[in-house]
Amino acid sequence: MKTQFSLIKLSIVALLLPFFTTLQAQLVKVSVSPENSNWLYRPNEKVKFRISVTKNSIPLENAKVYYSAGPEMMPASIKDSVILRNGLGLIDGGRLKEAGFLRCWASTYYEGKKYSGMGTAGFAPEEIKPTVKQPNDFKEFWENAKAEAAKIPMDARMRLLPERCTEKSNVYEVSIQNFRYGSRVYGILCVPKAPGKYPAVLKVPGAGVRPYNGEIAQADKGIITLEIGIHGIPVTMAPSVYEDIRNGALKLYPTYDLDNKDRYYYKRVYLGCVRSVDFLFSLPEFDGENLAVTGGSQGGALSIVTAALDSRVKSLAIFFPAMCDMTGYLHKRAGGWPHLFSASNLAINNTAQKIETSQYYDVVNFARELKVPGFYSWGYNDDTCPPTSMYAAYNVITAPKTLFIVEETGHWTYPEQITKAWDFLFKQIGK
Repeated sequence: MKTQFSLIKLSIVALLLPFFTTLQAQLVKVSVSPENSNWLYRPNEKVKFRISVTKNSIPLENAKVYYSAGPEMMPASIKDSVILRNGLGLIDGGRLKEAGFLRCWASTYYEGKKYSGMGTAGFAPEEIKPTVKQPNDFKEFWENAKAEAAKIPMDARMRLLPERCTEKSNVYEVSIQNFRYGSRVYGILCVPKAPGKYPAVLKVPGAGVRPYNGEIAQADKGIITLEIGIHGIPVTMAPSVYEDIRNGALKLYPTYDLDNKDRYYYKRVYLGCVRSVDFLFSLPEFDGENLAVTGGSQGGALSIVTAALDSRVKSLAIFFPAMCDMTGYLHKRAGGWPHLFSASNLAINNTAQKIETSQYYDVVNFARELKVPGFYSWGYNDDTCPPTSMYAAYNVITAPKTLFIVEETGHWTYPEQITKAWDFLFKQIGK
């Protein structure tokens, strides 16, 4: 039982890494929240933010708080400070004239250490429209790419990992050829041992370079699971190897060949997700019909992309999708991770070729093509995948969709969100 519990914890963490912010206990806590209980406002409505400073959950008297407020990810339009006589205060945060998000940052110092918090108000987020354009040949580009990739033999290889197997499931490291001869996708496959036909879930990864454990706990419930990496390297090596690669050959990989839509790093990645679906359909234990995809952050992006590119995917459940409306920064508002056109990256990436390439890979343009039910969840305090960018994608989805907002969360989740996502998937795939 202890081993199974540990695996469950590892599977949850792996879904959200590398942008997983843990809730750490602090001596002093700075809390910021909009005055409205649902954190929502109409354009031009004025926002007030509640700020509290507590020590050991008790208001800290006469705390001096420095605060700033403005559109998320943009320069602050308000900067000021206030003394909280009883550890509590209400400050004016300004307003937005149009749909979007306004964020307030607050910080204080206690015994020489800085403590910070933030809160984010939404202004008619359901009205946010994307800035990214869909190229006229978007569908043709990806249909041609899939057709070319389909010519490459899958050449699937499986290696049993006895130390990871359970009484109910076999666990394998697998690799499948993808995109071109010699290029491979690696992952952890978990298959129930009992004879029968099973539904399947493809788990696609958050950003970064790391090993993977596989969704063993879900396989023990009677689901085939395949958790993949995207970098074409084995996923069972020592952690130090990934650290070296992360800081070496794959450092800044989201920008590789951004000036050419046919060579951009994510072309092989997107097609690798489709090839992973091919592999799942080749398994004799798969029921041949019930397949879902899930992931968070980069994995949220890849889930939408996979479901849009491959009609064999029947549903998806995702958290805080990345790569949404990446050109937002070019229109003076937040854009999605990896923030290709933010102020710090603008001088390098603001070229016609790079902007054009980003349009072929922007999740908004895949979200437009979704046809299957999806579960989506995020919070307003996410500064890795800003909510403006995520709503830009969500609002163009015409397929059945369920949105579970947990306003205070950033780039992390509560267990309740994980549970709701899997409950949704179980229902969709008949478990």
